Amino acid sequence: MARSEGGTVNTKKLLLGSFVVGTGLALTRRFFTATSPSRLMRDSASYDAVDAYVEQQMRRLNIPGASLVIVEGDKIVHLRGFGRARPGGELPTPRTPFFIGSLTKSFTGLAVMQLVESGKVEPDAPAQRYLPWFRVADAQASAQITVRHLLNQTSGLPYFASGTALANFADDPNATESQVRALSTLKLAHPVGSTCNYSNFNYNILGLIVESASGEPYADYIQNHIFNPLAMSHSYTSKALAKQNGLATGYRHWFSIPFPAPNLPVMLGSLPCGWLISCAEDMAHYLMAHLNGGCYDNVQILSPAGIDELHRGVAEYVKFGLGGLYGMGWFDINLGQTKTFSHSGNVPDFSTFMALVPAQKKGIVLLMNADPYGMPPITEEIGMGVTALLAGQQPAPIRLEFIQWIMRLPPLIPLLQIGGVFATRGLIRRWRAEPEHRPSRGRIWGQHILLPLIPNVTLATILIYLRSTGLIRLLHQFMPDLSCLFLSNQPPSVMREAGCCFCCRVAFCGRGGTRTPDFYCVIVAL
Repeated sequence: MARSEGGTVNTKKLLLGSFVVGTGLALTRRFFTATSPSRLMRDSASYDAVDAYVEQQMRRLNIPGASLVIVEGDKIVHLRGFGRARPGGELPTPRTPFFIGSLTKSFTGLAVMQLVESGKVEPDAPAQRYLPWFRVADAQASAQITVRHLLNQTSGLPYFASGTALANFADDPNATESQVRALSTLKLAHPVGSTCNYSNFNYNILGLIVESASGEPYADYIQNHIFNPLAMSHSYTSKALAKQNGLATGYRHWFSIPFPAPNLPVMLGSLPCGWLISCAEDMAHYLMAHLNGGCYDNVQILSPAGIDELHRGVAEYVKFGLGGLYGMGWFDINLGQTKTFSHSGNVPDFSTFMALVPAQKKGIVLLMNADPYGMPPITEEIGMGVTALLAGQQPAPIRLEFIQWIMRLPPLIPLLQIGGVFATRGLIRRWRAEPEHRPSRGRIWGQHILLPLIPNVTLATILIYLRSTGLIRLLHQFMPDLSCLFLSNQPPSVMREAGCCFCCRVAFCGRGGTRTPDFYCVIVAL
């Protein structure tokens, strides 16, 4: 059949247009979903309020970049990247990996429950059944601590001591075991089973129990039994591998200003409590499994009863002013009459939050490439605000706004000290020129010597405490600005001990025994 020239041209245009449109749709679908295109559904409901809230909090706290995902039932209904994933302005994608901090605890809890259901772990058995060498200072308490105590944070292990472990950068394969063996002289903060006391030690011990019961290294178990079944193909247990696949650059705040920190070491000994890596798309798969009785894409990773057990809060816990219960890697908190399960996560250069609203079959994950001022309550406040919006409520007013202003004030300390020196010199000149205005000896000592010493003595006392407890290294990881400010009057050897690299790499600091002025450290930091 003969066709007109115009008809041939129109057909070519139609075919070309179809090809362009089809290619665009295919690329879009591939971008948003890893394994099951039908699982991405652009919801008709607007999430503009959630997006606006996240953007507002990012501006307020100087957070460079974030990735957000919302799921309903077994579908992703909203994906959004904000800001930049790294210096240069690249927008985070749904597959941009972030460190997820203490969201890792829920993965460790899930791993333990999988082993419970396979008959390899008994939740009420003592931890010593799986780790016969496990000890704390009290031998009787050591034998009483069960797997369930560890899961529910009721073992009595202390919070702050577990914080110092986060500054242990040992990277050998036995780093976790070495850390846990070191607990043999540690005194418990509470009697076993008496109260919920959040401690990273609990989940590091559980990571070793996973290894003992399964016969696999913790990292391999998570990869084989959680990441792979849930098609979490952009989730990692290794920073090196994640960097090869677009790991977001983390930032640390220096007096409220975010600075990129791409080369911070990973605390491998604390991998089971806070150092897994994932992305928004993969975390959506994870939430879907939790919302659907342990099932994702026809793969069952845990029974519905097991999922309920993971979420069920049993230990009363006041979390940053919100009363709730702690379960197996999840906080059980009511927003009004709405039950939510959630957890936040913080490492020195990333912060994260995830939540489930089970009655509405909704879930949300927010991944950020900065840890606001090293304070988990700030991350928690943002996360609960997003969760409230997801549940159809208004977020609670921001209560911690004052913290960012406080964190901007420390640079004034050395300026005030310098001002005090010049003011004192001026007073001395005046007293010499006008002896009749010279105050009594007692007033000189009280008003002009002892009173100005109070803030300096306070700083020195805080430093002594931080050094004696080992928390100074932790402070330098999460609050490097304050750490260097505390250490700026110390010899270089002390600064190096704390890891104060910003100061110790400066030539001025390297002069034998020379003490660096406070203001110099602040200038270097900025």
